[in-house]
Amino acid sequence: MESNFVYVVLAVICAGLIAFTSTPIVRVLAYKLGAIDVPKDNRRMHKTPIPRLGGLAIYLGFTLTTVIFCNLSPMLKSIWLGGTLIVIVGVLDDIFRLNAWLKFILQIGIAFIPVWQKITVSSITIAGKTLNFGAWSVPITILWIVGLTNAINLIDGLDGLSCGVSAISAASLLICSILLGQDPSSTVLTAVLLGSCLGFLPFNTNPAKIFMGDTGALFLGFALSVISAGGVLKAHTVVSFLAPISIFALPLFDTAFAILRRVIHGKSPFAPDRGHLHHKLIDMGLNQKQTVALLYSICGILGLSAALFTSEHLWKAGIVIVSGLILFAVNFCIMKNPDTREKAGFDKFLNPNNNEKNEHTEEEKK
Repeated sequence: MESNFVYVVLAVICAGLIAFTSTPIVRVLAYKLGAIDVPKDNRRMHKTPIPRLGGLAIYLGFTLTTVIFCNLSPMLKSIWLGGTLIVIVGVLDDIFRLNAWLKFILQIGIAFIPVWQKITVSSITIAGKTLNFGAWSVPITILWIVGLTNAINLIDGLDGLSCGVSAISAASLLICSILLGQDPSSTVLTAVLLGSCLGFLPFNTNPAKIFMGDTGALFLGFALSVISAGGVLKAHTVVSFLAPISIFALPLFDTAFAILRRVIHGKSPFAPDRGHLHHKLIDMGLNQKQTVALLYSICGILGLSAALFTSEHLWKAGIVIVSGLILFAVNFCIMKNPDTREKAGFDKFLNPNNNEKNEHTEEEKK
């Protein structure tokens, strides 16, 4: 057990170092290729052009580290092949701006790669009883992979938000994997993804020096969906489906509401708007760092509840979720009002240098 733990820690450190040292190189490459996000509308709050393609550093950190630390498995082959293809799609989009429907079709095609490697959501457990999907396992798996891939992409609207949420989700998956005693190779794979996110995050936090763009958001969403489909979703616990739903609740529900909102207003599901949760928090008076911190907290609480669901402590998980919702509501009320926010010390804690004028945000493309 101790040797496995050391192996996991080394994998996180290695991936983090590769991603961190690769980011400046990728930043120069982005300028060379013209992959620059220029603020053109009210969805983009940064004032100066910021390079994209930062996801290449995450991809390099993950890929190179898995070569060293991971054994070849269907899950790893799926992420290597599918992840490479989806990174190519992301790079092309970051440079040339691909049509949204074309990207969606390509994502569906790439999602068949894990299915080809026998990674499918074939069943879930509810109240101790297993529900087998049978022939529906393939479309359900495709829906899960494409849905989560786009969910991570759609919340990529503030500096560090999508990357940080992905890191917290990967950490939650890692904890659940350890608690379930799953295949060590799957555990190390999750640790590598976590390290890759952490290595890139210093360059992506507000004020961001580089955006990860579709290159990073699509890759992270794809990798997380494949790892969860081949791991936590296959767990034989009392309610196996609750753990991954809790881990990814924030991006999934934000995406679901975005699609519903657009359809109700007669727009395409891919039509960009300024109605995401992080936009609402910004419009209500919170600044970018406060918004990201609040959403990180929500994601972390949901990840903790996922660990409790995995351990079959259902009532404890319920207490955590309810407590988290109450704390979120109270903190939201405090942070919304400038006077109470100042008394609580949020402004000083999150903006010690009073650098509001230099704040940037991640591009919001959806």
